[in-house]
Amino acid sequence: MNLQPLLEKLSDPRFQDPANGDIFYNYFLYAYRIEDEYELEEELVKFKDALSRPNNFIDVLSLDIFEEFCNYLDQSSYGDYSSMLKLLYDNERGLDNDDINDLLCDEARSHDFLAYIHQRIIDHVEREGDGLRRPYVFLYGIDRIFPYLRTNAFLTLYEEFNKVGRYKIIVFYPGERVGNSYSLFNLLDDAHFYRASYLINE
Repeated sequence: MNLQPLLEKLSDPRFQDPANGDIFYNYFLYAYRIEDEYELEEELVKFKDALSRPNNFIDVLSLDIFEEFCNYLDQSSYGDYSSMLKLLYDNERGLDNDDINDLLCDEARSHDFLAYIHQRIIDHVEREGDGLRRPYVFLYGIDRIFPYLRTNAFLTLYEEFNKVGRYKIIVFYPGERVGNSYSLFNLLDDAHFYRASYLINE
């Protein structure tokens, strides 16, 4: 897995400018093989370190969308439960699998969860006082949040909150492009992500 071209792209001062590019969309998709998931996540940690050095002075926000979803559920109340995550874990109400799947799908696509992600991003990009720039948000964990939230659904739903010209969202996608569409895990047909530019690995 050679991610050096991607690091070079992210280190390009022209690409680092959030206002440089499509005036409507700031989503970029980087596809990788699901077998490389562990290696990719290790490399993203190295990317954050490399981009923070003096030649870039960039602080990247890395969001594992599944971990963020779990945190959101844990902070969200449901009925007399202070934590929706605890409700699902304990399952004292005897929810069946279909009820649980429906609840998770609804919450993953909810306005509240998208607002939660938006606030995480805004808190990051508006941080001041350390001299670092914050043009990038890394988004990964797509494989773990599936099937509750698919990439095309996230990109569409997040438009309500998205701040084009403030940052670029780099989506790490476990699959491949097939013509004008995408194949999740190289197995499942996915939508054409017309809001996202394909990054590097064409």
